[in-house]
Amino acid sequence: MDMNSEDTKNRTSELAQKVLSLARDSIVVRYRFFDRALAAVKLIEDPQAVTYVSGPGFLRYNPAKLINDYMNDANSVTRLLLHVIFHSIFMHYQREDIANQDYWDIACDVAAENAVLSLGGDISKLTDTQVQIILAKLGKWVPHLTAEALYREFMVGGISSDSAKEYARLFSPDLHYRKEEAGSDEITISSEQWEKISRRVAAELKSFSKDIRGGDTILLNIRQGMKKKADYDDIVRRFAVITEEIRVNPDEFDYVYYTYGLTKYKNMPLIEPLEYTDENKIREFVIAVDTSASVRGKMVEGFLTRTFDLLSGSVSFSDTMNVHVIQCDSGITDDTVITDRSMIPHLAENLKVKGFGATDFRPVFEYVADLIAQKKLANLKGMIYFTDGYGIYPENPPPYDCMFVFDREDEFRPPTPAWAYVSIFDRDSQSGARAD
Repeated sequence: MDMNSEDTKNRTSELAQKVLSLARDSIVVRYRFFDRALAAVKLIEDPQAVTYVSGPGFLRYNPAKLINDYMNDANSVTRLLLHVIFHSIFMHYQREDIANQDYWDIACDVAAENAVLSLGGDISKLTDTQVQIILAKLGKWVPHLTAEALYREFMVGGISSDSAKEYARLFSPDLHYRKEEAGSDEITISSEQWEKISRRVAAELKSFSKDIRGGDTILLNIRQGMKKKADYDDIVRRFAVITEEIRVNPDEFDYVYYTYGLTKYKNMPLIEPLEYTDENKIREFVIAVDTSASVRGKMVEGFLTRTFDLLSGSVSFSDTMNVHVIQCDSGITDDTVITDRSMIPHLAENLKVKGFGATDFRPVFEYVADLIAQKKLANLKGMIYFTDGYGIYPENPPPYDCMFVFDREDEFRPPTPAWAYVSIFDRDSQSGARAD
């Protein structure tokens, strides 16, 4: 039979579509809560593809390869679809802050395959001893096998080239989407739509997760994936207030009258441009840094580096400002005031971390209240407090917004007050914080 003939290609395409349809039906019959996720995955046929390629809402496949895999293992296509679904509902494709893409890809594949295996039954590959050994070993280092937790472990400990190849062989049935490689017809569903689908899956799983093997594993991964990544510009923008900036206001300046005057009256403008404009800018701000012994020095340095980058480059801050960088443990150890962007580079190079005692959040709020009473802070909108979260919180909310930025995930951390915003500083990338 001529494998390159048009009839053969059409027949191969039809068979591959039937196999995919059968795999979809098999998943929906067993796990109804995946129906919308399955419907959202666009299947793209690509006879030239060497392997499967997945992305947010699509799977690109070679029909001949898919049929061959199915003939070798009747459950392989069902596992592949589940693998791609888990990537999507765990929001693996949405992370854009990854410092090591190879480590992230491996972490996502291990997390997705672990979720598939947790479902049990004939779909899984629990009989694969090597898979069980690797998952058991990883489980000793990472209690919860989510992509985020695995990635952090890989970034700290690294991965040898042999281990990377072994992980790829056992856990990676697909290559992962790269934004620059995706075609315009592939991404047909937005991140916001995937969030809605993920929430729906989670809601249905919570209703009867006790009856579904692997339900807890899936819910844990969804919760981790739903913790959004937010740039610090977005985080602090809520603290902006209307302020008058001295510069030409293009929105209220009419160039027609201006140029007409220059022409008609020999370089005499008919109307002068406004020299000011009202914009949302941040003039006053407080950055509190917990320098107690329990907060690691490198993490503090990373947080301050990112914060100073923000202050020097963000359009959200005025050129002139009144920003207090307060260091504290059980008391105030230092207060450095920034009044101009030009001060920031020198401060970033010379700021010394002081403290390393116990932790009490209340002195900072009391100190800021005194600054407000003394009118040293006249229109404070917000404060960011970087800490490990182990301290004594004020009982009453302050008259400004406060965000506690924690240095890591910690399920044993004391609960934060209801009035506080919370986010997690991502130690693997200093481009932002993950907002809960």
